[in-house]
Amino acid sequence: MMLTTIFHPAKLIIHKLASRLFLRKSFCQFPDPLVLPVCYNAPQYGNKVAIYDQTGSYSFRNLFIEAQMLSSKLSILLGGSTGERVLFLCPNDASYVITIWAIWMAGQIAVPLSPLHPEQLLEYYIKDANSRLMVSSLEFAKTLHSLSRKSGIQQHLLEEDLLLRAKTHKSVDPNPDPLSKEFYQSSDALILYTSGTTGNPKGVVLTHRNINVQLKMHIEAWKWSANDMILHTLPLHHVHGTLYALFCPLFVGASIIMLPKFNAALAWSYLLNRKQEVEGKVSVFMAVPTIFSKLIEEFDLNLSSSSELVKEFLSSHMRLMVSGSAPLPEPVFERWLAISGYKLLERYGMTEIGMALTNDYDSDREPGFVGMPLPSVSVALADPDTKEIVFKCANQSGKFLVENTAQDQDQDPTGELLVKGESVFREYFNKPQETLKEFTEQGWFITGDIAQYSIEKRNFKMLGRKSADIIKSGGYKISALQIETLLLAHPGIKECTVLGVPDQTYGERVAAVLVFNKEPPESLAALKEWCGGKMPKYWVPTVWKVVENIPKNALGKVNKRELRNQLFNKSLES
Repeated sequence: MMLTTIFHPAKLIIHKLASRLFLRKSFCQFPDPLVLPVCYNAPQYGNKVAIYDQTGSYSFRNLFIEAQMLSSKLSILLGGSTGERVLFLCPNDASYVITIWAIWMAGQIAVPLSPLHPEQLLEYYIKDANSRLMVSSLEFAKTLHSLSRKSGIQQHLLEEDLLLRAKTHKSVDPNPDPLSKEFYQSSDALILYTSGTTGNPKGVVLTHRNINVQLKMHIEAWKWSANDMILHTLPLHHVHGTLYALFCPLFVGASIIMLPKFNAALAWSYLLNRKQEVEGKVSVFMAVPTIFSKLIEEFDLNLSSSSELVKEFLSSHMRLMVSGSAPLPEPVFERWLAISGYKLLERYGMTEIGMALTNDYDSDREPGFVGMPLPSVSVALADPDTKEIVFKCANQSGKFLVENTAQDQDQDPTGELLVKGESVFREYFNKPQETLKEFTEQGWFITGDIAQYSIEKRNFKMLGRKSADIIKSGGYKISALQIETLLLAHPGIKECTVLGVPDQTYGERVAAVLVFNKEPPESLAALKEWCGGKMPKYWVPTVWKVVENIPKNALGKVNKRELRNQLFNKSLES
């Protein structure tokens, strides 16, 4: 009798998870160095400015010392135990960095929350994370007290003079000794919650090793250095804003300008070096497509008269500009190129895997393509239903190993994207069954995204989500993202979302939700005629909705399930 047949169902799930952990690693891996949180790099950068924010500037040394002091308090509050989940609510400023570093120094697991979230959702996170302690900066004290009363969670309010002290630590020598050299090797570091597009948000558990690998492969691919300065305008409860726009620069000793929230005019003033309080010039900028669209609007409104000067300045000082977290419309790519002289670098990732694909830093870029695997990452394309793999690609020390097993070797392979590597998350917190469902028996993480590999271009293109972005109509499989790209080329369309709505005859009909520009199309009939000249007949939407705005989450993503329920009164469950 096999051992697994006598397991309790819950234990069987855990057994399967443990056995598949051995299969999750890519066959191309980074060496196995000592794993430490990013905060322990800080002392070597001393008095160099790490962060500029709305309250002032902060050195690496001072942030580290203040984090050490806070970590001692957290350890006392938690009775000296480690591995506890500590939720925290801080603005986009130095207090966020101090708090998350302190949590890691104390050996705890950081769970960042967003002030953009309603209190009801924050209550869900507290309950789901089974946390004993929540930390908050002073401006969110009211929210902290309310959540503490309702949930019974222990609260700790950051001191009013925290940031003032962080500017003045000069005589104290930082002690960089971590808990122990082995503690962080296998311990959990961070829980980031998913957007909840397929149900309740799930807590994605990232280990210190996951983060260490992600940072190192990202630094290698995008050539980060201590000479860089990044303008940070992203939310800090997502992997894009946290790992890549914040911890990568801090890891290498680069400086960060942190804006409390995105403001197009203010962002332009930093991009064009018009702020005297900052020493140096911005060289890196990461954003979502919505932010680039807002910057383009601001440029057209207030900067177009200086277009040549803007282009000359950006092309000479910006070395890296990245768009991610949502598909980049081709018109935005082309317009930004015209403004800045820079082709935005697109990449692909998600909370569970970090960044898996990126365009090459030194090579030319085409809109719509998201690149190749990062160092130590393996990807595969598989049949969405059977998970039979038809294509594999891995990055081994900068060389791409490709295996194409598709029946038609001349056609670009297409399938559901699967990912392996040490950057892939450990589990959904306290949800072993959900975790198990997201991995194949061979240890591949199932992204739920449909991708295509271009044999000619040696590059991956994302076609959309397996469900909401792939419309099955009249026997055709239609990419909603490709239709969106074509619609956005129309001068009268400002924003659009394409999705499928149930239909008895066709299975699904193609529906388009539109936001018009100030000069909209002459009529929907004229727009349909225009579409007929741009796309196959079966792609042309047969259902149209014109709205004032399309709801998006903090990263500019549209929840198509919710939108279809709201506008078409149909369930999106599939």
